[in-house]
Amino acid sequence: MKILCIDTSSKLCGVAILDDTTLIKKIELDNGLTHSESLMPLIDQILKECNLNLNDINLLVSDIGPGSFTGIRIGIATVKAFADSLNIPCVGISSLESLAYNIDSDGIICSLIDAKNNNVYFGVFEKKNNIVTQLEELSFKTIKEIIPILKKYDKINFVGDGSIIHKEYLLSNLNTCTFSDKNDLSSFSLGLAGLNAYNQNTNFDLMPLYLRKSQAERALENK
Repeated sequence: MKILCIDTSSKLCGVAILDDTTLIKKIELDNGLTHSESLMPLIDQILKECNLNLNDINLLVSDIGPGSFTGIRIGIATVKAFADSLNIPCVGISSLESLAYNIDSDGIICSLIDAKNNNVYFGVFEKKNNIVTQLEELSFKTIKEIIPILKKYDKINFVGDGSIIHKEYLLSNLNTCTFSDKNDLSSFSLGLAGLNAYNQNTNFDLMPLYLRKSQAERALENK
């Protein structure tokens, strides 16, 4: 199965093509949040370099967030357009679940994405036999609020930029912790998560996962 993965939820604009669980090629461009200009040329480039076209793709995977509100919408709209026009199945994967696939070993995984001002996007998963299962509701919380939730787990593998920013606080409040050195969102990890979701017949509805209101909405409420 050929899988085209699109990740536009962070400052990286990433695309990857997998053949089942094998990475054929990935391109991840760090040029700021200019995904509206970068995404289509990247897709065209990766297809040409892999000697493929969209008709060869069997599954489309999009990151649905949390992350950049604009970036998420760009990625989802692109995948939906391809899916509708070419009748290709598609799945949506959260940034937090995608990060969990950066961890190679089995065990409890906590994905943390920095949301500024001591806030994080937060998810807890268990990885077993290369399958990641969600254990806690994906949420937006302060770093202090996640500690009572995490204390129920004996050993936690942390991943994501939020875990690095808050590493000292986590170590001082929890017992056994390990910290990944693969903390960026990866279009390859997104593809692995998407394949497993497809095989389990889940996540076929592509809807943005924001977890909190946009800056514009918060500013309007403050007025």
